[in-house]
Amino acid sequence: MAYSLDDKLVVAISSRALFGFEDAHEVFANEGEDAYREHQLGRLDEPAPPGVAFPLVQKLLRLNDEGANRVEVVVLSRNDPVSGLRVFKSAEAHGLNISRGAFTQGKSPWPYLKPFRAGLFLSAEAEDVCQALANGIPAASIFEGASKQDGNPDEIRIAFDGDAVLFGDSAERVYQEAGLERFYEHEKEHKTEPLEPGPFAPFLRALHELQTGNLSIGIRTALVTARNAPAHDRAIRTLMNWNVRVDEAFFLGGVEKGEMLAAFNPDFFFDDQAAHIESALRNDIAAGHVVHGVRNQGS
Repeated sequence: MAYSLDDKLVVAISSRALFGFEDAHEVFANEGEDAYREHQLGRLDEPAPPGVAFPLVQKLLRLNDEGANRVEVVVLSRNDPVSGLRVFKSAEAHGLNISRGAFTQGKSPWPYLKPFRAGLFLSAEAEDVCQALANGIPAASIFEGASKQDGNPDEIRIAFDGDAVLFGDSAERVYQEAGLERFYEHEKEHKTEPLEPGPFAPFLRALHELQTGNLSIGIRTALVTARNAPAHDRAIRTLMNWNVRVDEAFFLGGVEKGEMLAAFNPDFFFDDQAAHIESALRNDIAAGHVVHGVRNQGS
């Protein structure tokens, strides 16, 4: 019988998001594909250092402890198959149970997300992220720079922005086109109407379903949004309508997000605005840019 991925949370990740391959990427950029391959083959027995998304992946795989089989991590990489040897050897050296992947030798790997049933895609290639989002897969472009120490070793913490991430961007469009006061009026008028799901709504639902199980590591989620009263009402009602929850919610009304994120201390934060990503990185929070919605038109 074929191995099924249908009942699992599948996290697809590029090699540069999982491991610190920046030195190898510089070789590729400056010297070309053959030099890159030789660089990687010469270091087959040298485990690559952890990358930006490594701590999150490490924790998610702990959901499989005690014989459970809830999460599958697959590598989707523009590396060639030979260079992929170092990816798998590095995963083994770091104790990551990763055995599946696709290596496409320079071609975009996004077409293989659906056959792998990916419920999340993290990549250093913004083009691949945009293609994934356009095809309905939660995806984010990772940013280098986070180096925080994990203060929550027995809990997976993930934070989400609201509009254009958990929710669609229709309300954000009202703000962009008509200003803040009209935005508040619009949200008060429509507070009983659920917002449309955004690109990361399926991932939040998947985490919520996992939270109902008997887990070996906890999961805690947070909504971190620039909304404030009275626009907070519609956001909470929307989550209630979806029958999902976030464990914490921060309605910041334009206050910079980074310091609040540092207090919550997530393993990863997802936002559609580069300024909020930069604020997170200044506070040593790993973050992914969701290249979606009106704020990213033309990106």
